[in-house]
Amino acid sequence: MCNVFRCCAVALLFTGSALAASHSSAVPSSVLRDPEQQKMTDCEQQATMQSLKGEDKKKFMSQCLPAQVNPAKELTPHQLKMQACNQDADKQDITGDARKTFMSKCLKKH
Repeated sequence: MCNVFRCCAVALLFTGSALAASHSSAVPSSVLRDPEQQKMTDCEQQATMQSLKGEDKKKFMSQCLPAQVNPAKELTPHQLKMQACNQDADKQDITGDARKTFMSKCLKKH
């Protein structure tokens, strides 16, 4: 009796594992991911295809991620100001404390 039980238990375990494996492989990995994770993966793939590294990759990622967050959503007036000031700072290649000062002045005048 004990051997029959073991055989049935092993058969059920094997069948359940096979079903679980076939189910998980049938569902694309993008469906199982959080939308934010998927956006990060998409931007990472784009950066890799462009062979970006270091500061170039950071700059690309900082532009790519917000662009994909919710492209249909309209930006608030403050967000538009921030975006314009960030673009100006990028064009002038301002970094560090100088960027903080620039951003503060820029946001006050816009």
